[in-house]
Amino acid sequence: MDKASMFFCVGSLGICLLIAALAFPFAAKSKTELAAARAVTSAEQFEDVDLGDFGLVSVLDLVTHYMENPPEVLAAGAAPEKKVRFQGC
Repeated sequence: MDKASMFFCVGSLGICLLIAALAFPFAAKSKTELAAARAVTSAEQFEDVDLGDFGLVSVLDLVTHYMENPPEVLAAGAAPEKKVRFQGC
């Protein structure tokens, strides 16, 4: 490898590391946000979820529905069957 290629590779890596080091404080979450993310929140404390045509549904109702109707376990490598809601003319 010639010197120009070596300088380009080392320079590119250096610039990328410099950009990452300068941008990290802007991308990192604050300590209060991290503490809030680690705190356990019960389902009753979340706001209702807007499901479009179904309207507003509470998170507790969604969890209850999931527990009563768990997703089907598929065989290894099998694709889920798509349900057709509207077939047209």
